[in-house]
Amino acid sequence: MIFPKNFENKIGFDQVREMLKSTCISEMGEEHVDKMRFVSQFEPLKIWLGQVEEFRQILLFGNTFPAQNFFNLIPELKRVQRPGTFLLQENLFDLKTSLQSFFEVISYLRNLDIAKFPLLRALVRDAETEKNIIQEINRIMDDRGDIKDSASQELTDIRKKLVKLSGEVERSIRNILSQAKNSGWVNPNDEVTIRNGRLVIPVPHTYKRRIRGFVQDESSSGQTVFIEPAESLEANNIIRELENAEKREITKILLEFTNFLRPYADSIEDDYRFLGLIDFIRAKANFALKIKAGLPILNDFPVIEWWDAVHPLLFLAHQKQKKEIVSLEIKLKNEDRILVISGPNAGGKSVCLKTVGLLQYMLQNGMLVPMRETSEAGIFRDIFIDIGDEQSIENDLSTYTSHLRNMKHFSLKAGKKSLFLIDEFGTGTEPRMGGAIAEAVLEHLNKKASFGVITTHYTNLKMLAGKTSGLINGAMLFDTRKMQPLFKLQIGNPGSSFAFEMAKKTGFPWYILRDAEKKVGKTQVKFDKQLQQLEVEKKEVADKQVELTKIEKRLNELTAKYSLLKEELEGNKAVIMKNARKEAQQIIGESNKLIENTIREIREAQAEKEKTKQLREKLKIKGEEANKMSAIEKDIEEVRSVPKQKKEKKKLDDKIILIGNRVRIPPQMTVGEVVEISGKEALVSFGSVIIKVPVKKLINVGDEQYHEKVLIRKISYGHIVNDLNAKMANFKLSLDLRGKRAEEASTDMQKYIDEALLLSIREVKILHGKGNGILREVIRDQLRLIPEVKRFADEKIEFGGTGITVVILR
Repeated sequence: MIFPKNFENKIGFDQVREMLKSTCISEMGEEHVDKMRFVSQFEPLKIWLGQVEEFRQILLFGNTFPAQNFFNLIPELKRVQRPGTFLLQENLFDLKTSLQSFFEVISYLRNLDIAKFPLLRALVRDAETEKNIIQEINRIMDDRGDIKDSASQELTDIRKKLVKLSGEVERSIRNILSQAKNSGWVNPNDEVTIRNGRLVIPVPHTYKRRIRGFVQDESSSGQTVFIEPAESLEANNIIRELENAEKREITKILLEFTNFLRPYADSIEDDYRFLGLIDFIRAKANFALKIKAGLPILNDFPVIEWWDAVHPLLFLAHQKQKKEIVSLEIKLKNEDRILVISGPNAGGKSVCLKTVGLLQYMLQNGMLVPMRETSEAGIFRDIFIDIGDEQSIENDLSTYTSHLRNMKHFSLKAGKKSLFLIDEFGTGTEPRMGGAIAEAVLEHLNKKASFGVITTHYTNLKMLAGKTSGLINGAMLFDTRKMQPLFKLQIGNPGSSFAFEMAKKTGFPWYILRDAEKKVGKTQVKFDKQLQQLEVEKKEVADKQVELTKIEKRLNELTAKYSLLKEELEGNKAVIMKNARKEAQQIIGESNKLIENTIREIREAQAEKEKTKQLREKLKIKGEEANKMSAIEKDIEEVRSVPKQKKEKKKLDDKIILIGNRVRIPPQMTVGEVVEISGKEALVSFGSVIIKVPVKKLINVGDEQYHEKVLIRKISYGHIVNDLNAKMANFKLSLDLRGKRAEEASTDMQKYIDEALLLSIREVKILHGKGNGILREVIRDQLRLIPEVKRFADEKIEFGGTGITVVILR
């Protein structure tokens, strides 16, 4: 039950209904909006809200929905039910385009994932009959809405004759026009035109008798007459007869089609009702996006536990003005069912009350509501409201009398599933008496276990709420330092009316306020002010505490991150040393090849075998040293000890080999030093190995290139470490994907997981929100495909529950 009759006007739902109608694209959708009513049955309401939520997900993440040509031909279909009637040509074209839209919608819904969109998929219906109708329409009508020549043999013959005869008449008249121009009877720029459906020649009034024919029209000035030549008169008459025959044949075709359509009229009417329902659901989803609404947790019992709830009309108004809106947090459960709100005038008490009434009414009308999706909402059987001035001169009804009648209705009709909303409870009469009646009514409603929100300034009601089970106080906060309301509801303690402060702010005479303070007592005024200021300061402390908790959490995350970074750097050090040993082995391998070549040359030069044996022994010793970690560390330290300031280099001729030059033997890249030159041969030192090489095979590399080769490994490893440090410092242990489309979220998550694996991070969190669970399922489907993901699960309830996925990596 909804009370009073003008309930929608009082809470502003009439404006919401009009906004929703403007979002529809069809008359059928608007009719659904007009028929929208308050529902207290849980199951149908759950389905309706689920349909809107699924459509909202489509608008957010899905492909473009085919929302066009939703024409309403139900009245025309009812009209042609009588035999002998037929659809007009323009109505037939509307039928064609709207049935095509019907097919597009059915196809779109049929392609949805039934696991993610079960309620919308359930709306899909068979369309075989409609296919036959579309085929028949396409047989007789083209895409421009014209009847095809091939619609019947008779029409084909008529139009052929018309084309042929019209061409002959036009050629005849153009010949006459040409002769008239040559004779000077017609202006040179005039051409053949049409009057009364006939081809005519515009002739100046002076020469109208020079051309034989009939005057079909004349200009407004009378200076020009439009003559149909006598030569074309008979042909034009035949054309007129053919045109009439064409109309009769088209009517016959339309009549035959209507006879074909008539047995399926009821089915097609259902198709249009289906389009109207889809338009209605789409409009509610669009409006939900406009006011940032979602689907809260729905319960089959009375409960209100809302977070970040906002009044949709106030939200839209503030959005236009680019102003922020203060959200509402309210909790009404069995232990605290009735909220008594007090506070200053213009502090937001009535807005809170209207917000509760409007959002609950929207929800039970099948609309999504602007609040956090983790909020809980219940179902009420009744909603009563008493707000505003209901006095009536015609009915001899005063303001207080109207309030009393409403209280009487509430007291008699309210029950455990009723929600009552009363603004300025008890006002309108003598305060003591009015307060006593209001207190008695409130006690009675509490005994009936009803839910409610009331606003008041009466102290006795605040005291009653403070000591009675089932009732709880709430205050609209007021900043006494800035002398302005905060529009924030604080549940738990009563608020002050701040009458003196508000009076001062309006410029009320100070001497009158001084006398008023004397009458009420300064102690009471100060106590009232201090009580409210304590609440404001309490809220500030709570906000600071929340901020400190966030900072502490962030600090803990950073500490964990840096500890992890340290461990990773230690691990990377081992990797770098391993790579250094591997490269040392590679260098020795290259030297081995070089020595083998040298030995071959020594043998060719008939050198002593003892010398060759010594070279091999030295090579073996070098390989063993490369495997020892201490030798590598010593080499690295030697590299680090290279002076930063380079010595002044001598500019060497690439072709001149001198003692002390840094050289290499192509194609080898190993650099050695010339220690002796004897004729055309030189002794080159490669570390502890000295070989004899022809001078012509050596190439100078210079000191700079040599140092670059020595330092290049050090620099490359340094870059690796620096890059890892940077990635680790900037890496976040959670990724927020809320509000992103499925494809974008999928790409971002894959990149994030790859980076986590690179940094050897074992646990991360993916924030995707709750909603309808679509983005959650997309993310989890992809996680199942990543081999490095060991497992994943929902976050603990107190930290986000199903809105966050915790991922454990291998």
